[in-house]
Amino acid sequence: MALAGRILRTSRPLRPHVAAYVTILDEQARPLDRGIALYARAPHSYTGEDTLECHIHGSPVIARELLRAMIACGARLATPGEFTRRAFLNGKIGLHEADAVAQLIAAESRSAARAALANLGGGLTSEVAAIRTALRRALEALAASIDYPDEVPEPDRAALLAQLASAAQRLERLRQDGEVGRLMREGVGVAIVGPPNAGKSSLLNALLGEERALVSDLPGTTRDTIEESIAILGVAVRLIDTAGIRTHADRVEAAGIERTRRALESARVALIVLDGSAAMDEQATGLLEQTAQRPRIVFCNKADLGVDGAAAIAALGPLVGSVHQRASLDALRAAIADVGWGGGAPDLERPHLASAAEFAAVNAGLESLERARITLLRGEPVDFVAVELQRCVAQLGSMTGEAATEELLDGIFARFCIGK
Repeated sequence: MALAGRILRTSRPLRPHVAAYVTILDEQARPLDRGIALYARAPHSYTGEDTLECHIHGSPVIARELLRAMIACGARLATPGEFTRRAFLNGKIGLHEADAVAQLIAAESRSAARAALANLGGGLTSEVAAIRTALRRALEALAASIDYPDEVPEPDRAALLAQLASAAQRLERLRQDGEVGRLMREGVGVAIVGPPNAGKSSLLNALLGEERALVSDLPGTTRDTIEESIAILGVAVRLIDTAGIRTHADRVEAAGIERTRRALESARVALIVLDGSAAMDEQATGLLEQTAQRPRIVFCNKADLGVDGAAAIAALGPLVGSVHQRASLDALRAAIADVGWGGGAPDLERPHLASAAEFAAVNAGLESLERARITLLRGEPVDFVAVELQRCVAQLGSMTGEAATEELLDGIFARFCIGK
């Protein structure tokens, strides 16, 4: 606490975990501000080390001068994520929780923040540890029979298969929950596609509640993709307005159509907007055929002008309405939620996989369990099963930090801003 003695003037010594009203000084003991100091004694702090917090008035000048004074007294700036990295290295939080801190800081929607907060509780680390413990018990039984075949019988294969199935089921649930969490963090991509003049840009403007996209009766007005975000049931939805798809287009419009195709391929949901008042032309029928095997919503617009086109594709169960009708917009929002993430508010209280490394570890673990299962079913030696279980346990260990490499740690903490 040598630093505190140089930059703080107090009427009584600082007490751990008790806020104190103090005078804050510069390196030459000149007053800078009056504020609150909070001293946390190890190990009862975020990092597990002695820490000092100074709460000052919201002045950039005071903040800059205090920082300069601290550096002059021997302190240094923290590196990106250093506080959270120290907390991990000192056993205060797990690797998954450390990653959740970065997610919480970067959250751009309420759902993303809630999903990150759920991961801070350590539930995923506990679940992975429980799976690893179950697999280790199976490994212990296998190792005993391998090392002492005359004294220890081989484990019952049916029972071992049941253990593998249970572990695989739990890992598969983690993978499914992780996919929901990914959608909450990144947002659900919805590509608004359709023939020219179907009302795509008008729909984007109506959903946003503002005139974001240029609307015109001339075909080919939209020549580039426009991306904006809205919230549906607290979940971020990325709406991508695209150029109208038609066969005959000039070079510039053709480039826009190519971008439309790329946006359609990358989006989770295709929102097909058609002119429901007119007969379905080759562009409309071709787009319906192209998107038949993927998640989509078919919206027949301009129902206030007629429904001849909508009637022709009634078997597809399209939404029929108008971008100028509130009921149509409400129905579209409900359809996006239903197709995008299964409808309703997702369960964001469940911890979930959050990084590509965690997904990779679970996928590798599931592959090892599947190879072990096949080995047992073929009646091959249990030595091979033990090898696969060891691989699975090692892969899952990278998620809890027990087998984390320095490269993995650097990758996680590089995403933090300075400090944190």
